[in-house]
Amino acid sequence: MQRFFALYVFLFISTLLPINTVVFADTSVVQPEKPVILVWGDSLSAAYGIPVEKGWVSLLQERLKDTHDIVNGSISGETTVGGLTRFPDALELHEPDYLLLELGANDGLRGLSTKKMEENLNKIIELSLEANVKPVLLGIKIPPNYGIVYTDKFDKVFSDLSEKHELPLLPFLLDGVALDYALMQDDGLHPTAEAQPKVLDNVWQVLEPVLKPVLNPEQEAVMTDDTAEVSVN
Repeated sequence: MQRFFALYVFLFISTLLPINTVVFADTSVVQPEKPVILVWGDSLSAAYGIPVEKGWVSLLQERLKDTHDIVNGSISGETTVGGLTRFPDALELHEPDYLLLELGANDGLRGLSTKKMEENLNKIIELSLEANVKPVLLGIKIPPNYGIVYTDKFDKVFSDLSEKHELPLLPFLLDGVALDYALMQDDGLHPTAEAQPKVLDNVWQVLEPVLKPVLNPEQEAVMTDDTAEVSVN
């Protein structure tokens, strides 16, 4: 539990780090035949502490290299208000077809208003839908250091947004990773490179049904084999 808490504390600390947006696709000329997936998150999606090419977003690009382009707009320490502020420009620049929305941890660690957090995420979702972008929610969990009432309200944000907009929801991005010492970096704060395939498997459970119409048979077979034993309860 201490390592679980430490991981999220570090997300707050990482707001002091330089801001870097990593782009995996060639966004100067977007291939019209390839749909674009925009990943919009914090350090958990920004491959903090490991080579960028080892992060789960890069692994996703490798899996989908024949059918999709991936743009990673994740920033370590990002909050929902920061994500909302940056989002309109990213939406216009990258013209994504899908959005993987992974924000909220830093709001929770600071004890910020869950109502405001929900409003920020809701606005990002609404902007996406207005632009015909298909959002997928990647949820997170926080320790009950602000009390069970706050924690319950925090968790409810994701389920409420998923229900309101009828969106696919992954309840916890780091399911099966956060409490496993073997899958944490030496600092005990972030998943190792070896943990990234597991994180991707978690994401794939909610993303694969959304992308299935454009996946080729070989990709579907590989994805089914890779995720057969993954659980996100």
